[in-house]
Amino acid sequence: MLYIVSTPIGNLGDMSLRAIETLRSVDYVVSEDTRKTGILLKHFDIHKPQISFREDNEKRILPKLMGLLNAGNHIALVSDAGTPSISDPGFILVRETLAADIELTAIPGPTALITALVLSGLAVHSFTFRGFPPRKAGPRKRWLAIDAQSPHTLIFYESPYRLKAFLQDALEVYGDRPAAIANDLTKKFETIYRGPLTVLIERFTTESILGEYCVVIAGKTDSPEE
Repeated sequence: MLYIVSTPIGNLGDMSLRAIETLRSVDYVVSEDTRKTGILLKHFDIHKPQISFREDNEKRILPKLMGLLNAGNHIALVSDAGTPSISDPGFILVRETLAADIELTAIPGPTALITALVLSGLAVHSFTFRGFPPRKAGPRKRWLAIDAQSPHTLIFYESPYRLKAFLQDALEVYGDRPAAIANDLTKKFETIYRGPLTVLIERFTTESILGEYCVVIAGKTDSPEE
């Protein structure tokens, strides 16, 4: 059986009892980064063999994992943080498990996009999660433009290296919409920046940019100027 196990996005206190029990019961833990998952397992005194399953090796490792599942082993799939396969490796394992008619279930838990959304102050009743944008400006602007007329709140993940460029492109494509930027969610220095895109861009000309960010932008109908 395959268990899709959500893990904390920053605060280890968010680890659920069911997630701990599941990790203790399985035969193998499939990890995006075995070092990071090793810290988590050690914290909860869990001792299980890990198998690395990353974006750059998932196609090569997939047959091994399917072999273990077909042999009756129980496997827990985890990512570095949050819910596996949400902008993280894991989707192809889930799909192959279903195709092989092997039982699977999910152990729900923290997800950065939902946490950022509910803290943003923007509309939560209807939203679109877009994940990580393209790295280059041209493709990124065209990608953003797909949702330019969408009434739904838009949620993105972005790295510290491209955050300012992403915000500038979002301003160009969407106009000066209300937005929120979340950093260090659930951690001691959790920070949520809120305001129009122009204000946030100005803030990040001097603000330190560290760690990954979750950016929430109002949909077209939630924007005052529109």
